[in-house]
Amino acid sequence: MKICSIFTTFILLLILSISIAGCGETEPEPEPEPPPVPPEEMKDIVEIATDDGSFTTLVTALQAADLVETLKGEGPFTVFAPTDDAFDKLPEGTVAGLLEDIPALTDILLYHVVAGKVMAADVVDLESATTVSEESLAISVMDDKVMINDAQVIITDIEASNGVIHAIDTVLIP
Repeated sequence: MKICSIFTTFILLLILSISIAGCGETEPEPEPEPPPVPPEEMKDIVEIATDDGSFTTLVTALQAADLVETLKGEGPFTVFAPTDDAFDKLPEGTVAGLLEDIPALTDILLYHVVAGKVMAADVVDLESATTVSEESLAISVMDDKVMINDAQVIITDIEASNGVIHAIDTVLIP
């Protein structure tokens, strides 16, 4: 009878230990997800051009022509922004001369701006666009390259809070 009692106790202990072990194997509750991080506020056209580092001459020209606040405005604007390399292609002394001739500089800069937000997908369907200086830009697509007059669009759809920037490889002259 002792063997039966030991055997019964052993079985009961085994069942109890299995029950206790089973209780500890419940799936852990998933950790709560952290609250969503609010999206970073989009920068405006001037802030993007300043931060990028490829448009330092353009930013300097905008400051000289007193157009910074205009392009920080509500917009929306589409800016065909010449890179520093585009300004470097101008004849020597041209940029310095323009920085001294603010009306001519202003005309050239406004010739790069179109009212409204025109994304790359929209640009390829256009033949022209009217600038804020009320002059027309010719738009064409040649061999999968988008051209604005004689300038090639090299970077598209840099979105800003007040419009969009398309980088171009040549300064547009009205």
